[in-house]
Amino acid sequence: MAYENEFIQEVFTDLELKCDKSIENYKNELALMRAGRANARILDKVTVNYYGVPTPINQMANITIPEARMLVVNVWDVSALKSVEKAIIDANVGIFPSNDGKVLRLIFPELTEERRKALVKDIRSQAETTKIAIRNIRRDQISKLRSLEKDKLLTEDELKSAEKDVDKIVSDFVQTIDDLTTEKEKEIMSV
Repeated sequence: MAYENEFIQEVFTDLELKCDKSIENYKNELALMRAGRANARILDKVTVNYYGVPTPINQMANITIPEARMLVVNVWDVSALKSVEKAIIDANVGIFPSNDGKVLRLIFPELTEERRKALVKDIRSQAETTKIAIRNIRRDQISKLRSLEKDKLLTEDELKSAEKDVDKIVSDFVQTIDDLTTEKEKEIMSV
């Protein structure tokens, strides 16, 4: 939305930036969830002490998915294989790697119905946390708009119009969260 008043435009730019960050964070959280299928993203936060430097696994190995429920970690420097294995175990990703001396294999177990329901519950909890963050952003931006009106930098009509637009934008972001949540729930329940 484009406003002639630069102060209002600044509030909307800030609103969209912060909400986008919240949505992106939620997407990252969803990507890290194990849904019974192999997902290389679960190793994103795992670092290995490689010659004294904490190094992400994806910077020292190829991570492939040869089967739906298997990850293969092919470490470029075979001498670091044990270190990578130890880092995965220490990171507690929920899967124990098997080491054949050349590559590490992580086999994702089939999810039980109970585990699927627990994952769905976790997803809904994270979705609600993200919605709360977006509502807090909304509150802060409306507060900024009201202080601008108080300082006579915008009119009462501009304030009412801007508040409605903020609500519409926030509703769109909340709908995006709901859509992402539904999509991930379907993925988990259909595996």
